[in-house]
Amino acid sequence: MSERVISPRNRGFLFLDSHPAGCERLVEDMWQAVPAPTAPVAQRGPVALIIGSSAGYGLAATIAGLARAGIRGIGVCFEKAPTERRTGTAGWYRTAATAELARQHGREMVFLNGDAFSDTMKNQVADLIEKRYSGRLDYLIYSVAAPRRTDPDTGATYASVLKPIGDAYRTKTLVFDDQGTPEVREVETGPAEGDDVEQTIAVMGGVDWERWIDHLADRELLADGFTTAALSYIGSSLTAAIYRQGTIGAAKAHLEQTARTLNERLDKLVGGRAVTSVNGAAVTQSSTAIPGIALYVGLLRGVLGDAMVPPIAQLTEVWDQLTGVRPPELDNEGRVRLDTWELAPDVQAAVTERWQQVTTDTITELAELGWFQAEVRRLYGLSVPSIDYAAPVETHIPWPDPTL
Repeated sequence: MSERVISPRNRGFLFLDSHPAGCERLVEDMWQAVPAPTAPVAQRGPVALIIGSSAGYGLAATIAGLARAGIRGIGVCFEKAPTERRTGTAGWYRTAATAELARQHGREMVFLNGDAFSDTMKNQVADLIEKRYSGRLDYLIYSVAAPRRTDPDTGATYASVLKPIGDAYRTKTLVFDDQGTPEVREVETGPAEGDDVEQTIAVMGGVDWERWIDHLADRELLADGFTTAALSYIGSSLTAAIYRQGTIGAAKAHLEQTARTLNERLDKLVGGRAVTSVNGAAVTQSSTAIPGIALYVGLLRGVLGDAMVPPIAQLTEVWDQLTGVRPPELDNEGRVRLDTWELAPDVQAAVTERWQQVTTDTITELAELGWFQAEVRRLYGLSVPSIDYAAPVETHIPWPDPTL
């Protein structure tokens, strides 16, 4: 037993410890938020692989797939185990909770912890599909956000950067001091230099997604009608210079081109398809690192309130479209669009007006900061209603046994 009271310690939006009970409750709440399936779920549902299954939209894809589509299969993520000095990462505890809920609901879901970019992981997953799931994969959801990637063929390591392309980018951004007091500052980010764009594409573009499909196709593990979706984001014109028109945007454009290439190949190979799913804004561990995004999301919440669509609802819609509950709703570039509520002209006009007005003095009037701060804390299992944070909690939660 290794029980202790978890006292929040943070550096800006990054918390150093996670709360196991809070993470467990969040996963339970997400599961409960998924509407019941429209038809009885088969005992042996479709086999799915979720790459990036422990956080953000990937976690939502995993839970929605289990609760709504009745999937079974494999989740892949990269999390740190608890030690004597530190808790495990929030994704470690969320994965343990997801595995237990899947077991309780009769879903067979295996979780693997390691480098999704490596061929070692790809071989491990392929072996599992072959031996445990009758050698056929129906769905693959790709949701990976990472700072670096090592190419298995060359051994070269690439690093992604958050930079504008062309000119330096100056924007308003939101920060909190140690007491949680908000401040609106202006920050400047220098432009991409050298091979920054190529490096970012190598990490966050479609290279690894395509490599996964190649690997599984070479092992003849793709079922007839196999479908794959990579999760993406476009966002507002207010953040476009650092996001969609920046290095990350170049990577997202590469991801979308990869989808078009894969779609043609899969159609010929197994009558399958590939799409990108463009999701709406949310508070995630990766998004809070992007200059201006925290401020934008806080203002967006100030405009929309509870009309903001949470990730679990968005990914429920993804599964409904992928599995045929509803026909796919694609834009002219073949992308599933789940961000129309965010990018509606009246919503963007209201957010833009607030963006122009916002200062440190007006931020509490224009943005829903209490919600935003609580969402950041909930990423780590903190500020979850009904959790007693004064009570000791067991931190040494084991990783779900993949042999069960």
